[in-house]
Amino acid sequence: MLRGLLLLGPTGVGKSPLGDLLEECGIYGQKCLHFDFGKELRAVARGEIRDGFLSSERIFIQKVLSEGLLLENEHFYLALKILQNFLHTKRASGNEILVMNGLPRHEGQARALANKIYIPLVIVLEASFEEILERIHHNIGGDRNGRDDDYIELIYKKWLTYKERTRPLREYYRKKGAKVLKILVGRRTTPSETLAQLKERLPQGEFKRVFEF
Repeated sequence: MLRGLLLLGPTGVGKSPLGDLLEECGIYGQKCLHFDFGKELRAVARGEIRDGFLSSERIFIQKVLSEGLLLENEHFYLALKILQNFLHTKRASGNEILVMNGLPRHEGQARALANKIYIPLVIVLEASFEEILERIHHNIGGDRNGRDDDYIELIYKKWLTYKERTRPLREYYRKKGAKVLKILVGRRTTPSETLAQLKERLPQGEFKRVFEF
């Protein structure tokens, strides 16, 4: 079974830049693959990923993105398609840590993934809504270029959805025995600073115990 860590946090808090940094640098010598579900969804919607997707499915994904929706259980097969395509493209061996970003986003998705990915670590990035707006405005993580969903109404809708549907995953995974770490992110916190906080909170020995290396 694949091993993963889950990044939780509302849009703009720095999940994608942190995930990219983990894939680039690894952690404590362990290779990571960053599965950025939002990025993959946008690639499917733009037609950059075509294999295995019907036109009707791409249109549905475009609707999901434009309206800030979540994939509910009846459409979760699309998420699994995207994940499998990602693993194939990356030539995943199964020995990497899969950095899950944007999936799962609610308990139904978490249950559906439970027999595919073992997640013993959840990293929760948190900031106030005002801090998030400033981070997005100044593109602190460098990941907002070319996005057409960074207008305040949709950002606010995503923030509310996160609070109501996604943040409760902390307790879901804690009850499953996962280690949950909360890291506060400020207006100008960089990905490198967030990674440094992560390593300070989770030293190498504890990291290995969490992942049973």
